[in-house]
Amino acid sequence: MQPDVTATLRALLIGSDPVSGALLAQVPHTRVVGRCGCGCATVDLEVDRTAVAPAPSHGNPAVDAGYTDPHLAGVMVCTEGGYLSLLEIYSVSDEPISTWPDPRFIER
Repeated sequence: MQPDVTATLRALLIGSDPVSGALLAQVPHTRVVGRCGCGCATVDLEVDRTAVAPAPSHGNPAVDAGYTDPHLAGVMVCTEGGYLSLLEIYSVSDEPISTWPDPRFIER
């Protein structure tokens, strides 16, 4: 997985709750298996399910946050069956965001 995707996932999944902890443990066992067709940085994810357990039951998106700098954008982590499945970024303007902003700018 690219370093910017990994850094974004880690920043979004930091937390003390059991769901965040379980999803964070999946990051080293996750790979990118697809990309959004619109040109944005959104990626489809696949976890090696033999290497790590699923997260406890939770809603989707598992994480919903945003950026205000350098772009006004939203970012979400979605799961399927307790495993990471999507890291999505969406712009509030008409222009897709083609690279992952610095995770230091994530606002929860």
